[in-house]
Amino acid sequence: MALVSEYLKQLTLTHTGGREPTFPTVLPVRDFDPSRDANRIETAIKTKGVDEQTIIDILTRRSYDQRAQIAFDYERIAKKDLATALKGALSGSVEAVMLGLLKSPAQYDATELKSSMKGLGTDEETLIEIVCSRSSKELVEIKHVYKEMFKKELEKDVAGDTSGDFAKLLMSLVQTQRDEPSNVVDYEKIDNDARALYEAGVKRKGTDVVTWISIMSERSVPHLQKVFDRYKSYSPYDMKESIRKEVKGDLEKSFLTLVECFENKQLYLANRLSEAMKSKGAKEKVVTRIIVSRCEVDLMKIRSEFKRQNGKSLYRTLSDHTKGDYQKALLNLVGGDD
Repeated sequence: MALVSEYLKQLTLTHTGGREPTFPTVLPVRDFDPSRDANRIETAIKTKGVDEQTIIDILTRRSYDQRAQIAFDYERIAKKDLATALKGALSGSVEAVMLGLLKSPAQYDATELKSSMKGLGTDEETLIEIVCSRSSKELVEIKHVYKEMFKKELEKDVAGDTSGDFAKLLMSLVQTQRDEPSNVVDYEKIDNDARALYEAGVKRKGTDVVTWISIMSERSVPHLQKVFDRYKSYSPYDMKESIRKEVKGDLEKSFLTLVECFENKQLYLANRLSEAMKSKGAKEKVVTRIIVSRCEVDLMKIRSEFKRQNGKSLYRTLSDHTKGDYQKALLNLVGGDD
């Protein structure tokens, strides 16, 4: 029953405290009956050859809270936990989606971070995407859940798995020292920060990375948007061009991701999806992660940015690049064609 108590604890944790507005594609279903859903899933698993369609239809069309209640009832009815049962019944990409849906967004991100730092070599791309694109509130929740799930501090794992200025930047972000947005616009501070970014980079030989890190990890997002605008009056290059000129490798990718997310996080994630599906045989891990982790957060906005950017809907693009049960699951989560 350990998993179940974790689910229920997560219910209270996930829905407390002030939150940014959400733009979900997956909403709670009305006339919800968790034990009926649990029984239907058990029947689908026991069916010869497994009735994947029923499992997909139920789990992709319920909110996380509802899926947690289904998992609770499933364990009571079937005397085993739902995740274990699904692992035995499904495989491949569709299994990854269904197991992802049994976690809250914070649990899912924590799991993805853990697996990006496990074993030989670090998956820097995943590390950058999650740490640089999540809000401070999301990161606080991810850290809390990470410790509960893995009995380790996220900061320690990040520090042990990265090095140099890249490690310093990620650590600063994970420490969540970002200012809260204020209704008061401090024009002097905006000007000082813009000048400091210029003087720490383009104006001098070599880059004072510490100054860049402290400004980009500690200032509020609305403040930074104004700083980057003001920056153009000091520098012949905009912030993104300056980053490309000043730093390289994972540090460059991280700073660019931050700036893109400060400007328009949903556009950044839409571009990640687009890139992942350009390669032959879509980078399924990236596609799965963004759709599963954001379907109850801001996938509706990501969807509209995707269409605006590509001239083709996310739904159609997924239809062209995926197939079978995996495709059905993703299309349900995306929630419709724009």
